Amino acid sequence: MSDSQNAIVSSSHLVSPRSAEMSELEFGLIVSWNAFSRWAVRCMAAAGVPDLTITDVLVLHHINHRARNKKLADVCFVLNYEDTHVVNYALKKLVSAGLAQGDKVGKEVFYSPTPRGEEVVANYRQVREKCLIDSVDGDMNTHIGELARFLRLMSGMYDQAARAASSL
Repeated sequence: MSDSQNAIVSSSHLVSPRSAEMSELEFGLIVSWNAFSRWAVRCMAAAGVPDLTITDVLVLHHINHRARNKKLADVCFVLNYEDTHVVNYALKKLVSAGLAQGDKVGKEVFYSPTPRGEEVVANYRQVREKCLIDSVDGDMNTHIGELARFLRLMSGMYDQAARAASSL
């Protein structure tokens, strides 16, 4: 257990004597998210598309995922976006850039990558392998997997806390 006086946090006024570690985790999430966002946007720029936001990059990757067409609701659900307008804007931007296409089926629009979108994602993967994966020590993979599972667990805790806060 860390001492709340020595905790590395961004908001000392939120540090709880019951869990200084939660504040440390939150600070870690903030700086990790910002570093990841910067990385993903710059990796996409190196892959040939410099004008995308982190949301655009994540949406492009998701519509490429498993070569299945995705509805707006599917993308929002999997990426845990509550604001469909943000994701809808990203989809329109990707369509406009020629990286995605929307096919109307009944009342729904299903999105998929264009050949150019697939090419960009393949380029992204090459940049990712060279700049990120090459620096990962294979011994780290077990810890990375454990951390990924822990972050998904924490995501559920934060989602539940958000629902609880909405009812106050």
